[in-house]
Amino acid sequence: MLLTLLPAPARAATATCEDLNVPVTVALLPQTMHGRLCAPPEARTVVVLIPGGTYNASYWDIGYTPETRSFRLAMNNAGIATLALDRLGTGGSSKPLSTLLNASVQATAAHQVIQSVRSRFPEVIIGGHSIGAAMAMIEAGRYHDVDGVLVTGMTHRMNLITVIPVLANMIPAPLDPAVPGRDAGYLTTSPGTRYTAFHAPGPLDEAAIAYDESTKDVFATTEAVDSLTLTTVVTPASQQITVPVLLVLGNDPHFCGTLGSDCSSPEALRASEAPFFGGPLRTFILDGYGHAINYAPNAPTYFGVVSDWLKSI
Repeated sequence: MLLTLLPAPARAATATCEDLNVPVTVALLPQTMHGRLCAPPEARTVVVLIPGGTYNASYWDIGYTPETRSFRLAMNNAGIATLALDRLGTGGSSKPLSTLLNASVQATAAHQVIQSVRSRFPEVIIGGHSIGAAMAMIEAGRYHDVDGVLVTGMTHRMNLITVIPVLANMIPAPLDPAVPGRDAGYLTTSPGTRYTAFHAPGPLDEAAIAYDESTKDVFATTEAVDSLTLTTVVTPASQQITVPVLLVLGNDPHFCGTLGSDCSSPEALRASEAPFFGGPLRTFILDGYGHAINYAPNAPTYFGVVSDWLKSI
């Protein structure tokens, strides 16, 4: 498989970053998946990262106070490489008709990216956030080509009491000039709704929310439907995962609470989620923030848990 490499300067002196444009196939049609690979010298592990709905690769390398909020920078500083992907339809990746996309398609595209970088790193981990986590689980359960799975911002029990209002506030991408070039099957957040949708009950940091708004993206409605059916409604794809899994959640109103998982403690979360995984499961709860935990002011605590876990598997 051919890769187009576009060298670019690294933000961290200890890592070299490059843009990858990986050819992938969707419904027999050629597409390109874009990713940002940042690797410290002699890194042996790479984490391939899939962002959630209305996010792109920038979620993993937040430019506002990156010393606190950049997952990429924290991993690179720990000697771990990262490859943050733009899901198809977002960022620098191809933007096919929305009807061509679902979670399975995105998982297959991620699989093709993993195959393209496998020879460069002895250990490959796949990770994701929200629907990106669903895609990571589908990829790992279906293809068995990774050494571990990082799941953030998702469990197998969704609290529809809070999720439905968030979805109801989405608007078709053509109505928002901030996300041009997408058809009406792509959705994005209405202006001014991102704090309530993704950050509450965390502290309101206006500059952080402004950055989040400035980098927002889209998701295809079919991605959300497929994510749910393959991870919660039918036999979960995650039950086919046999490698270690780390599940990290905040005080997430969308996956904890009345209809969600038991997030009262890491142990309670593990007990409620372990039946859905075929391999060893570790859980961690980052207190004090909502869904988009990379934006949490105490995110370095969770970044440390991830880097320690990666070094232990």
